[in-house]
Amino acid sequence: MNDVDTRQLELTLTSEADTDRLGGLLAELLPDGTTVALLGTLGAGKTRLVKAIASACEIDPQAVISPTFVLVQEYDAKRQLYHMDAYRIKDDDEFLELGPEEYFNSEGITFVEWADRVIGCMPRSYVEIEIFVTGETDRRVVIAAKGKAPAEWLATLASRWQ
Repeated sequence: MNDVDTRQLELTLTSEADTDRLGGLLAELLPDGTTVALLGTLGAGKTRLVKAIASACEIDPQAVISPTFVLVQEYDAKRQLYHMDAYRIKDDDEFLELGPEEYFNSEGITFVEWADRVIGCMPRSYVEIEIFVTGETDRRVVIAAKGKAPAEWLATLASRWQ
């Protein structure tokens, strides 16, 4: 782990158990109303991380699927989760037709996979989680508070991760 600054945190995951642990911490610490931009290559673990967060929110992780073809999935349990996917989106206008502002302004947590494809549509404040594949099960995860997104929880995440 390398705490670059108070608005960014870098973690190393070496197993799916680490992903589950991170998902549990994020489910607990992400403030209500947070939008999360998920970045990473195909197979990096974006949907796997959302499954781990959903599980910690008492949502059956088997029900969580990549919304590549549906574009938006909604899950309601202990916390409301919205899961969007911009992989097949042609441009910002097509993404805006989905009505993302409704999700961005909700009390739930909104995840946008492939957010780099629609970065101009993201709210002014959001959390960015970029996942880098570093081995068969190893990942480097960089979590950053963007805009005016509150970052205090990152320090708690860093201390609890150790």
